[in-house]
Amino acid sequence: MDRSPNLSGTWVPDPAVIQFNFLHRFHVANSAGFNAITNFPTFTLALGLPANLGLGMHYATKTDVPSKVANEVEFFGRWRHPLGSGFTLAVTPAFNAAAKSLDGEVGVNWTTGPLTLLGAVRGMTKPYGVDTARLAVAGGAVVHLNSFIGLSADVASFTSAPRGVAAWSAGLMFVIPGSPHTFSVQVSNVDVNTIEGRSRRGPGAVGKPQYGFEFTIPLHLARFRPWFHSDPGYTRPANARMIPSVEGPANAEVKMNGIHYRADTVTVNAGEIVRWVNGDPLVHTVSFDDGSGTPADIPQNGSFAFKFDKPGTYPYHCTQHPFMKGVVIVK
Repeated sequence: MDRSPNLSGTWVPDPAVIQFNFLHRFHVANSAGFNAITNFPTFTLALGLPANLGLGMHYATKTDVPSKVANEVEFFGRWRHPLGSGFTLAVTPAFNAAAKSLDGEVGVNWTTGPLTLLGAVRGMTKPYGVDTARLAVAGGAVVHLNSFIGLSADVASFTSAPRGVAAWSAGLMFVIPGSPHTFSVQVSNVDVNTIEGRSRRGPGAVGKPQYGFEFTIPLHLARFRPWFHSDPGYTRPANARMIPSVEGPANAEVKMNGIHYRADTVTVNAGEIVRWVNGDPLVHTVSFDDGSGTPADIPQNGSFAFKFDKPGTYPYHCTQHPFMKGVVIVK
């Protein structure tokens, strides 16, 4: 929900999550009075690791690379780092096996309220297996209309000739209530959703828009193997201590909607209060990873506030939806 169809943004799977995304695009051509459908599916498989790291691959069944290889495989890693003030940085090294090209992307997101702006600079040593090293730039935006629906769009182009036709896309995204899954319907002029494929219009598009959808499937290993957790010394508590909500004005607020903590990281001073507000029609919690405590279930429009007396780093999650994670940094 925080990325557009052709921009990965700063997305990294949570630790101990195997992410499978199925992206299917197609275009329809009329030949001899018959409609012929050409399909361009791209599969994403990625594993979330500690320290905001992820490893994965993109597999496309029709490649844009003029080679003897029919399919395109891109292996990638990603490191994500919150910068504060709504900014997040991501660095993505990659290798495109079809083009035999070392590729990469540096992306930055900025979020304020329901709006997220995305930008990226991409580098490729041998794009499409025939070009010399080149750079491309991309930008996009995501607007959350409410907790479950969002709109997105993006555009990308090479910085030097031959630029070709700029890549573009737009999407309507949905959170499936009560689940960690999202679904989006999309339109684009891009065939293959790799770094190279989404940097200019692919030849398979034949100048026509492509339509399609994307479905995301996260598989949570942490609920089965606690040692996957980002803290090596973490042991999942059997019965966490219940903690009450404190009174008083909050120094920072974290909204919960779209089955997500809208601020991944907040920073406060010792003695200050953080308040969480639930905007979802689902029950959430703010359960500290070290087992020090968890509030009672927070219903829709309910809130929970906690006063942090000691400096430190306090990771937390939702016991109802363990893929929801956040961190409070106390100075």
